[in-house]
Amino acid sequence: MTQAAATRAAVDDHPFLRRALRAGVVNHAAAARFLDVDGDEDAVAAAVRRYGEELPGFDADDRDAHVSMQSGLGASDDGLVVVAGAGFEPGEGDLTALLADGDVDSRALAAALERLHAAGVDPVAAGVAEESLVVVVERRDGADALRVVEDALDAVPA
Repeated sequence: MTQAAATRAAVDDHPFLRRALRAGVVNHAAAARFLDVDGDEDAVAAAVRRYGEELPGFDADDRDAHVSMQSGLGASDDGLVVVAGAGFEPGEGDLTALLADGDVDSRALAAALERLHAAGVDPVAAGVAEESLVVVVERRDGADALRVVEDALDAVPA
């Protein structure tokens, strides 16, 4: 594998760095120091710069989706979201579901989860199917999480 190919692979192993390269906000020398690529640091920095020039520019889409909140979710075998037999449905629980209907997909879910984590909200469960997205959070996080998900859907990285 060439050093350029190794550098591209190392960048691709770090999606945040790839996204920053697309946005044009990376210090190439710092990225070269961060990446675990054998060889001269200046050559790796040059490979990072060239790879960034090859990538499409950063763009974000505003998604047309309505986000609502449903409180009182509890554990269930089925419900709004089910993973490996563990589900959540409305009832007597202490969780809140954020439901987005419309132009949503796995990229929208990834953007919402990344923003939630950055805001200090740790989702209990999440999923997306067809034109629906659901994120389950602790009840106390519901209102803040609603605003975060709405904001995330306004700027989903393309």
